Amino acid sequence: MGGKYRITGDKYPRMRRPRRRSKLVLATVASVAALGLAGWGTLQLIDVFTGGDKQASAADRKADCPSAKASAPAPAKILPKPAKITVNVYNATPRGGLAKAAADELKKRGFTIGKVGNATAAYDKKVPGTGLLLGAPTAANGTFPVLGTQLPGAATKTDARKSGDVDLIIGTKFKAFSTPQAAATALTALTKPAPAPSSC
Repeated sequence: MGGKYRITGDKYPRMRRPRRRSKLVLATVASVAALGLAGWGTLQLIDVFTGGDKQASAADRKADCPSAKASAPAPAKILPKPAKITVNVYNATPRGGLAKAAADELKKRGFTIGKVGNATAAYDKKVPGTGLLLGAPTAANGTFPVLGTQLPGAATKTDARKSGDVDLIIGTKFKAFSTPQAAATALTALTKPAPAPSSC
């Protein structure tokens, strides 16, 4: 190429844009990042010195909760002593002498024994579980739980009787009463006060 467009010397003209614009963009981005980091750090320092809004709001909710101020555990349940419970023991199984043996064992454990014999036709060989506790409706919340600690899994049923005695009808799956230690533990658990429910 000649004439006035001929290139002479060992230097060539630059064909790229100057870097001023890219430097300006980088400076702007760095400034924004620095400002954001400073703001975040300031908020963290405020939370450290004030304890944070979350902790304060949780404490406020706990203080305002009525159950946290006035709640109290439910009173202990009062159950009758074994000596106050009269148990009629009936055998609904084909095994002979079971009612007397069961009655003797309950007597050793402090229960008062009433009638002892075979179950009536309505229940004879018709109690498939370990046993059936039969009594007045009032026995459901008192006598049944106490006697039930001696025979876990026994079914319960109420009838129209007015007396306070309870029938223990021994079922076909009966093998033995619970151990005295296990029965005492179960009875203690029944008399413990229930914890108060919390609504907060």
